[in-house]
Amino acid sequence: MKNKIKVILILLAGMLVINSCLKDKADYWSADVKGKMYATVLVPTLQSLGVKPVPDSVHFSFMVNIATDALPTQDITVTMKIDPDAVAAYSTQTGKSYKAFPTVKILNPTVVIPKGTRTTMINCVVWGADKLSACDNFIAAISIDNVSGGITIASNMKTCLMSLPISNPYAATYNTVGYRIRPGNATEPIAAGTTEVFSTVDCKTVSKDGFGNYSAYSIRIEITTNTMIVGGVTCFKVIATPYDPATGSDVGGMFTTWTGDAATPPAPPANGTDINYYNPVTRQFFLNCYYISSAGNRIMWEVHTRI
Repeated sequence: MKNKIKVILILLAGMLVINSCLKDKADYWSADVKGKMYATVLVPTLQSLGVKPVPDSVHFSFMVNIATDALPTQDITVTMKIDPDAVAAYSTQTGKSYKAFPTVKILNPTVVIPKGTRTTMINCVVWGADKLSACDNFIAAISIDNVSGGITIASNMKTCLMSLPISNPYAATYNTVGYRIRPGNATEPIAAGTTEVFSTVDCKTVSKDGFGNYSAYSIRIEITTNTMIVGGVTCFKVIATPYDPATGSDVGGMFTTWTGDAATPPAPPANGTDINYYNPVTRQFFLNCYYISSAGNRIMWEVHTRI
């Protein structure tokens, strides 16, 4: 009995979705649909699918629906298209800046809905998110372009808008080598084999727990678009800020010239100003920071290598 009730609820939910989709400005569901057919994207509101910053393909699908009071008596051919103009229109409508995802393919751009049925699935794929900024808002827009049999395309329900937010590319687990110095005391290395998790703060910022071997403070790391050349590699400068996670208050900053213990790993840079940056080739962060203390500012030198 429970399964029967579940099936009935699912069917009713589907009818409500179709009903709500068809309530256009003319509100023609109750009267005007009789004897007519409209081609719609079943869910024309903005959908979302998070993607990782990798080159791999990501697939998504959506349903096209023939809205009518009676099942079609002939096969219906529907042709879809990639529609960047719909992205621009949605940006204007919402007042938010969206960009069309640049690499999109419709796997079945022309489909046939067999007579006696109303729906079909459209399958799409995107790829190359590793080349895009996680700080941009990307949408893939796929619209109904043509329908056979003189069927009307519902103008405000013809497009699938798939938001594709890209994950922060620096949020990951890293192997860590480093230490803390309390002036006047022996250098305090981080335990061998330590790994640290860099967590997302926003599209260009991550946070990690710990300052050298000291666990009470954390480091907030913003990856900037400013670059520096280190060993022939173009690297991205970072803004690394020690802070107190208990209060959220900043408690220190970065050195401008390397400051640390040359006898303790990791080795100091060949050039003293080659600090506080991210190397995209080796996928390493090099952080040289301090936090303020009345007994003398504490020193941190750490190298983090992505696992």
